[in-house]
Amino acid sequence: MTAKLKKVNVNVYIAATRQNDGKTMVSLGLLSALRKRVKSIGYIKPVGQQYQMIGGRMIDKDAVLMKKIFGFKSNLSHMSPIAIPSGFTENYILKGKRSVLVNRVKRAYENLAGEHDFILIEGTGHAGVGSVFDMSNSEVASLLGAKVIIVSGGGIGRPIDEIMLNRAKFDAQGVEILGVIVNKVRKEKYDKINSLIKKGLAKKNIEVLGVIPFEEVLSNPTIAQLFEDLDAKLICGKKGLNNVVERFVIGDVIAHEALDHLAGGTLLIVPGNREDFIFSVLSGWVLGITQRYHISGIIATYGKKPPKKVIEIIERANIPLCVVKEDSFSTACEISNMIFKLRAEAKEKIKKIDILIEKYVDVDRIFNMVKGSQ
Repeated sequence: MTAKLKKVNVNVYIAATRQNDGKTMVSLGLLSALRKRVKSIGYIKPVGQQYQMIGGRMIDKDAVLMKKIFGFKSNLSHMSPIAIPSGFTENYILKGKRSVLVNRVKRAYENLAGEHDFILIEGTGHAGVGSVFDMSNSEVASLLGAKVIIVSGGGIGRPIDEIMLNRAKFDAQGVEILGVIVNKVRKEKYDKINSLIKKGLAKKNIEVLGVIPFEEVLSNPTIAQLFEDLDAKLICGKKGLNNVVERFVIGDVIAHEALDHLAGGTLLIVPGNREDFIFSVLSGWVLGITQRYHISGIIATYGKKPPKKVIEIIERANIPLCVVKEDSFSTACEISNMIFKLRAEAKEKIKKIDILIEKYVDVDRIFNMVKGSQ
């Protein structure tokens, strides 16, 4: 039997029904909102799957993000005690000990509990993630004596099915579900889903703590994110790296026809030797009508840079340009399949998240439920 924690504190565990439901977004927004309601709040992501090396240690990217945004003084190794590198699960199955992982999480949590009155715990994926090394979300929530809020994607049928599946896993560990937050609900369906999801889950004794509408701007990456994830070489346009990408156009049409496809936040994906095409889309900048024909960035494909004179014009327009080896179609497909994490530099997105959480989530209800249950 696992020894109990020396100090639990007031805490809440944020889980999700699947990847990309907005768990980190909700965690960030709740941290911001709860900071106004408690004296001191801390953050921990006990088990992380995406990490970066900091000071020779593997630290989950979300823990790094929260530290940057909120300026937490806590040690990053306490905020991210376990990160899962390649080969971790195989090594655990062959010779791993659960007690080692449990003690690492407990020590990290107890350190944070000594620093803060309230701890927000961010999980990793759905309730069962981590089961292969005996540290699933449900097991970690139980270990830390936390009650859970489940974040699900927008909709009715599938979210309810997935919420019930996750609840079963938490129930098996004796973990209480405080309620759910339904995220990314299409605005044109918001009223209908808001009503039906609450009625549907009420029949199953699950409280809906928030229904958040989908905001496309939160899903749109910056040029810097795109170029970095593509491992692309920046040629020019550093000043425009924070440009937001809302759509992309592949340079496979007649040059002048490209203008019909341009609007705010367009990324152009085109072979570097298609200077006619590039000149055509740059016409908005030349004519001074950048609002209509706004280019967020250009990706030159097939490993070919545009001619020097073309690059000079692109640079004058402050449009970021990079070069990739792949063809245009493959590059577009790769971008379509990417999942972009929120960054600390995205100040406007962070402000938007704060507004959404305060407006559409019953933060006071969450705070009172958690506080009253400890």
